[in-house]
Amino acid sequence: MRSALIVLALSVLALPAFAQERTIEMRDALVNLARVLGESHALRQACEGSDDQYWRARMTRLAETEQAEPELEQEMKDGFNAGVAETKRLYPACGDSTRRAQGLAAARGREIALGLSQAKYRVITVLPPQSEQDVTAQPSTR
Repeated sequence: MRSALIVLALSVLALPAFAQERTIEMRDALVNLARVLGESHALRQACEGSDDQYWRARMTRLAETEQAEPELEQEMKDGFNAGVAETKRLYPACGDSTRRAQGLAAARGREIALGLSQAKYRVITVLPPQSEQDVTAQPSTR
């Protein structure tokens, strides 16, 4: 069940045709997810060192997968960078509070990702011109 949700989330996010159909809530969720990734990046670097790029790589993959229009992509990048900056200020070194903050960020990230995986996209059906709609596989008997 859990892997099915992950596959569904990734497949939904990977469909650029739906990218223009995001609701305001979905856009906000993506920006919030990017911010949580930034927080996670800063927290992990506090404990693992500044060379660690685990969460930055995930942010890059999210941006690639989303194929968002330039405005949303910039908002996501800004959210990530804001999350990094604020968290580095609050947690400059690794300690018990940093580890607790990592767990809280992970929980928020899971919650946002779950919400995105259950998002409803509006599907647009394109019908052929009226003249082609009456065509059948068998000729009519006249």
